[in-house]
Amino acid sequence: MSAISLRDLDIAYGDTRVVEGIDLEIAEGESFGLVGESGSGKSTVLRAITGLATEWTGEISLYGTPRGRTIDKRFAALCQMVFQDPYGSLHPRQTVDATLSEPLAIHGIGDADRRVPKMMEACGLDPRFRFRLPHQLSGGQRQRVAIARALMLKPKLLLLDEPTSALDVSVQAEILNLLKRLRKEQGLTYVLVTHDLAVVSFLCDRLAVMRQGRIVEVADIAALKTRSMKDPYSRELVEKSASRLT
Repeated sequence: MSAISLRDLDIAYGDTRVVEGIDLEIAEGESFGLVGESGSGKSTVLRAITGLATEWTGEISLYGTPRGRTIDKRFAALCQMVFQDPYGSLHPRQTVDATLSEPLAIHGIGDADRRVPKMMEACGLDPRFRFRLPHQLSGGQRQRVAIARALMLKPKLLLLDEPTSALDVSVQAEILNLLKRLRKEQGLTYVLVTHDLAVVSFLCDRLAVMRQGRIVEVADIAALKTRSMKDPYSRELVEKSASRLT
């Protein structure tokens, strides 16, 4: 079954069309990368899937169900997003406990006292952090909280928008290893947006290369690792990252 199906997807911000004619099938259980330079439209695709970008035409389906243009509880329980900036995505006055308990409260799910520590443990967060505020945590710890929050409702699908780009290099590997482990343990489907092909090589099964709002190539990860991409722009991106792909 397809976790995500996009058909002839166009997305606009006002009068400016930023994504055109996207056709894409992402299988359940797959980890799929969307890559391209800044402004290529890759993050906008995620925003349309989540309901944060509403000016789109075409079709968006998740697990066979057409996606509307609003955010609803049923969709939120199925699909969650982890944002790029761990410093801006958490409420500065909410403790870790409050941040992780909030999705449960919104959806009328009890047992927070058991669920919150369990999810913290799954995401490698020390129990002592439970009642700390974001400013008392490092960037990597904040991103672990953001990942834990996204997983509190046990979604099938996780959208990852540059989840490591705002972190120190030494912390990036820890977060990538965490995401890889969580995918295996929880049977998750990932859609990862990044400009870093080394991250895609480590985490993904397939990738799509975007340029100026369009997909120019979809390929297996083996084509990236062997530098055998077909589109000239794709090959150019690979060459720019060649030293990190060896």
